Amino acid sequence: MELENKLKKIKLIVFDLDGTLLNSNGAIGERSKRLIKKLEGQDVHFSFASGRLHSAITCFAEELNLKSPLISLDGCLIKSFPDNKLLYESNLKRNHVLKAIDFAENFLINVALCHGDAIYYTEYNSVIPRVTDKFGARYEKVHSYTDCTDNTLEILFAGENFNLIKYVQAKMCFPYMFGLTSASFRSQRHEGMYFLEIRRKGSSKKTGVSRLLKYFKVNINETAVCGDWYNDISLFQTRALKVAVANAVPEIKKYSDIILEKSNDEEGIGDFLEMVLKAKKENNARS
Repeated sequence: MELENKLKKIKLIVFDLDGTLLNSNGAIGERSKRLIKKLEGQDVHFSFASGRLHSAITCFAEELNLKSPLISLDGCLIKSFPDNKLLYESNLKRNHVLKAIDFAENFLINVALCHGDAIYYTEYNSVIPRVTDKFGARYEKVHSYTDCTDNTLEILFAGENFNLIKYVQAKMCFPYMFGLTSASFRSQRHEGMYFLEIRRKGSSKKTGVSRLLKYFKVNINETAVCGDWYNDISLFQTRALKVAVANAVPEIKKYSDIILEKSNDEEGIGDFLEMVLKAKKENNARS
């Protein structure tokens, strides 16, 4: 009964994309599309909170005919759709970007600069488009990084020497630099390749959703978040209704209110949307 009460109050649903709303082919299930359309008729808003670039998620917003701000790069950028009005951005300081480029050149590590619309790389860093796991991103080759340092949302390092990656990570953190957050990890698709992402501190999917709540004038208790991966943990540390697909990592399932029996490839999100629609219809019938 408590879960049913939460479901009928839902006014905003925020999806992670890869591994959650999208299947392994990068597509949204037809059943989910139909249910989203029906729930919009019940005054439910929808949005994304993705690690992708903004330009790599607008196609899905267009497919669903959303009219909503979209959270990209794990909360570093929020733009409305379809009018692309900037609501929030967390740009890195120019001196931090320049220092990162220096580190990359000195230690022979590949580096690229991520903006909301594209990932910029130079001839020297031409391996970047081939090895990075930035789904749907547009890559643009530039002669130099001189004109790309401003409006940088993320610095991306890529290399085969994990010790060097960790060394640069340490040098770009306190006490050498302030106001940055970093994450180093192994590539999921390319064996022996490691990445380091540097962003400005203070942005996450959680803070992105907080900004959505103000935009829609919705309470966190009227919100549901859906995810599967480690970068969704901040979403799952809120008072929203937390929904994990069957393929979610254990850390996500630990925080979840609902663990779906189906994976993203089985369109598990469709089952959750069906639950919300059923609860709202039953509530309307009682009214």
